[in-house]
Order: sequence, then C-alpha cells, then structure tokens
Amino acid sequence: MTLSSPPRFRVAVTDGDWFRFLRSRPGLDEVNFWMPGGGRGFRALVPGEPLLFKLHAPDNYIAGGGFFGHFSQLPCSLAWEAFGEKNGASTFAEMRRRLERYRRTETSHQDYEIGCIILLAPFFWEREAWIPAPESWAPNIVQGKNYTTADAGGARLWAEVAERLAGTVVQDEVAEQPSLFGDPILVRPRLGQGAFRIVITDAYERRCAATGEKALPVLEAAHILPVAEGGQHQVNNGLLLRSDLHRLYDRGYITVTPDLLLRVSSRLRSEFGNGEIYYPLDRHRIWVPKREEARPSREALEWHADTVFRP
Repeated sequence: MTLSSPPRFRVAVTDGDWFRFLRSRPGLDEVNFWMPGGGRGFRALVPGEPLLFKLHAPDNYIAGGGFFGHFSQLPCSLAWEAFGEKNGASTFAEMRRRLERYRRTETSHQDYEIGCIILLAPFFWEREAWIPAPESWAPNIVQGKNYTTADAGGARLWAEVAERLAGTVVQDEVAEQPSLFGDPILVRPRLGQGAFRIVITDAYERRCAATGEKALPVLEAAHILPVAEGGQHQVNNGLLLRSDLHRLYDRGYITVTPDLLLRVSSRLRSEFGNGEIYYPLDRHRIWVPKREEARPSREALEWHADTVFRP
C-alpha cells in the first residue's frame, strides 16, 4: 500500500545507541521512543503522523522513523514490562543507564516516570540510505522540529523519505477520521501488544474496570476476543482489569455481558471451594471509558460471554 504525503511530520533528536540496537532487530511492529525527563505531554503529532530519527551530531542525518501511535507518561518499570527490548536496550538495567545519561537528577534507585512516544511500523535504514539533516535544522534544537509538506523544504525532505519507503509493507488500518491539518494519512499502522496495553491503561484512566483499583503495577490489559481467535490490538477489544481478574477472565471464570454487567461463575466455588471475594462483584456494572470509540465492543463481549464464560 502506498503512503500518501502527510501534511505534517516531525524530525526528532535520537539517541544513537537506541537506534543502533533497534536497527539490529528487524521486523519490529512498535518501539518506545522515550523522553528521559517525562515531559508534560506530547502534542506535536496526532496518531498516524510520521516521526523521523535524526541522530546526534556528528551523525547529522535522518536514519529512519515510525508512525506516532500514542503518548503516555509511565514509570520506567512499566515501560520495560510493556515494551522490553523495544525500548532500545537488552535489559532493564541497560535501559535505565541510557535514560540516566540524560536525566539531571539522581534517580538510580527510583521508579521514575518517563515520556513514552509509542511509534508503530518503525523503519531503520542502513547508513547509505541516511538523509542529511535539512538546512533549516538548527544545532541548538534539543528535542525536535515539525515540518509540513506545504513548505518546499518539508516537501523535499518527505519526498526523500517516501522514496526510501517505497515498497515497504505496513500492517495498517485505513484512517477513517479526517486529519486536523487536511487530507488524512492513508495508512494508520496497527497497534502492537505493548501499545495495546498502554492505550487500554490510559483509556480506562488507570483504574480497574471492575473494582476501581488504581495500583498501576497490578493492572493489565485483557483482550476480549483473543488474538488467537482473530481479535485485534484495538482499544474496543480491551478491558483494564486487576491481574487476578484478568486471569479469571481469560479462563472463563468471570465475564462481562454486552450490558456491561460483570458475571462471576459458580465454578469458582464448586471447583475450588473458595472465590468468596469475587462473588460480591457479580452483576456489578463495570466502569468504561467516556469516549464512545474506546468502549468495549458489544459483539466481542457477547462472544466472550457465550464462548469462554463457564457459568
């Protein structure tokens, strides 16, 4: 599928070690382009718009990129749990060392927050394909700069990127909503597993849909229709559940009806002689996101209740 010319894209300063590590791992569906200081949010792009990797000097080149999927501020431990080596490091300790090269405060014993710019369908070029940084790139740029294809310089740069991406296969969704800046980008890459977890976590405002629990380390994104059954990493195919409830949900001991009522199986008592802490949740209405498009699919909920749930 051919990418249309995006009205806007970003060139971002990129850690060389992060880039080289990920370039050595082909076939990645997503990466975490982290902001060591956490940041106050990321509003430079909307989902589907490209972000290009501009390496630190003396490598003043654009060497690859990806498509913006989601931004979240996360404890560094959760970023590692969600993305693992897709954070650009082989171990959590190595990831922390790279982060702390850029952090200004002593944080070696803290689970500090970092900004996570989740990029989908990333691409990493070999050196012969690198593009020199544009003439408009100033040496004092610390994080990045946006360009538009309405500008001659931006159009020339994107033309070089598009030439290198020609023939690239992207697992995609066709963007249905219009862009804020004109025509939509034709391709919207699919979420990966890590992005799915974080998108669900944020859609549910970091609290369990069944209990309201807010302890982030025990919250997990559950697929309603499993990937093995044809389910997708989409926000309307997920529920944010406490880890024990997630396991019970996957094994059919609890379900959520299309009317958003939690049901608890009698088998917890008959098979294990226990489960008493779960029965007060039976017929309890779960909490769902405010945004209609983020709420669980009725069809997927019905499938789980009819196929997986063991009354």
